[in-house]
Amino acid sequence: MAQLPPSYIGRFAPSPTGPLHLGSLYTALASYLDARRHQGQWLLRIDDLDTPRNVPGAGDAILRCLNRFQLHYDGAVYYQSQQLESYAEAFARLRQQQWLYACRCSRKSLAGISVYPGHCREAGFPLTGSSAWRLRVTDLSIGFYDTLQGWINENPALEHGDFIVRRKDGIVAYQFAVVIDDFRQRVNRVVRGVDLLDSTIKQLYLQTLLDYPEPRYMHLPVLVDSHGNKLSKQTLAAPVDANHPSDTLFLLLQLLRQEPPLSLRKAPVNEQLAWAIAHWSPKTLKKIPIIHAPE
Repeated sequence: MAQLPPSYIGRFAPSPTGPLHLGSLYTALASYLDARRHQGQWLLRIDDLDTPRNVPGAGDAILRCLNRFQLHYDGAVYYQSQQLESYAEAFARLRQQQWLYACRCSRKSLAGISVYPGHCREAGFPLTGSSAWRLRVTDLSIGFYDTLQGWINENPALEHGDFIVRRKDGIVAYQFAVVIDDFRQRVNRVVRGVDLLDSTIKQLYLQTLLDYPEPRYMHLPVLVDSHGNKLSKQTLAAPVDANHPSDTLFLLLQLLRQEPPLSLRKAPVNEQLAWAIAHWSPKTLKKIPIIHAPE
């Protein structure tokens, strides 16, 4: 008997550094619609490892916002801060295989350098808490097919060089944690912004070293303001207007180029989502890098 392919498991993984803004809810909606259209699971992960940037109460505010828009996730919320043992086990595995080394280069000494030149690669510094940990990257071409961006091929050694997987302050780097988390949660579909496309190559490299399965990726165009800056907390993007969820959801469907009928503009959120799931067509976003959000 033929084995059935794994069911769709997607996720949304915001950082609790403030309330959700339009750009983050846009990504959440797209990943939710893609999961529900495929009758799959949609998981929620709170990326709370970067403790200096976490804002008290932001995690709960994210949950309330998603509930307000009826973007209901499956299962319990997964918190990165509760997975430290899993990261340590993966580090131990890579360390045993001599993929990791200690790096004492300062940010100042590497300013303006896009590809790490390998200063500390053979220095033999001990892997202690006083150093950052880098991953050795071999000369290897990595390719994958992205649902919206097409075929991507890159050599991480030439484009990035050895990259940090554990910061000097002991915090596990995003590139590393997300690979472990996706594997542990059995995530096989990833929907996120095209600004994270460079990260994908690094994550694919890690997946290869750890012998993890490779998810399928869909990198969305990012929402930008009138100056072309990505909507983010760093650019002071305003929190989502949760007081008028139907208006906001209708706008997001327009930004996702789903062409919702005008009759849906004032419809209840559950009706808007039902229509959006039934008509979800991400191909309208193919090869588009940015979308301008209204002021």
